[in-house]
Amino acid sequence: MTSAASPHLTGGLDTLVISGRVDADRAELTPRGELVQGCADILARTLAELPATITRVDLDMGGVHFMDTAGLRFLDVLGDYGRERATTTVTTTNWNGQPRRILELAGLDTTDPLRPAAHDPVPAASSAVALERAERLHLLQSEVEQLRQAIASRPVIDQARGILMATHGCSSDQAWHILRETSQLSNTKLRDVAAAVTASAESDGPPPPPELRTALNKALARRHHG
Repeated sequence: MTSAASPHLTGGLDTLVISGRVDADRAELTPRGELVQGCADILARTLAELPATITRVDLDMGGVHFMDTAGLRFLDVLGDYGRERATTTVTTTNWNGQPRRILELAGLDTTDPLRPAAHDPVPAASSAVALERAERLHLLQSEVEQLRQAIASRPVIDQARGILMATHGCSSDQAWHILRETSQLSNTKLRDVAAAVTASAESDGPPPPPELRTALNKALARRHHG
């Protein structure tokens, strides 16, 4: 059994595919790719295909390498499935990398986020708990957005590193440090520095702005004398 997500814009990462097998009354599912918009629908279809005799569903999340807030809806679908079938146990394990970080920001158990919380808030503290959850969600959304920007910026940064390596005979790591130092010295976003370096290398391309050019020359000089 295999379910796949439709294409979506996530910076070129893989889409979600859920494969699995059923052994007697147990289903083992292996999602691979991203937990983004549409992932909950893919999971719901996968769960609907399971036999009614299933009493345990285990998901190995080791193949999931990216997760945004839609991943929380993915977990809601799993939780609802388990609650609707009182005799069915549902687990998700092997969370790693960025998805594990998102679970931490959301205040969930990283070993199995479907596990009930160790304590339930008393009614008097509900507003404080709601505020804390809102803050965690804001942090989660900010971190996801930063990662998306990093993914989108990677091609132009890699191009700029290659240009510096070819032009100045430096290593890949040295080129990265030159770009980063130029960004710091000129108070310019790293992606904008990389875009300026890349554009200036094109035929009839515009040179970097004066302040950026000065910062780049300083960064190059420091690397040569470092």
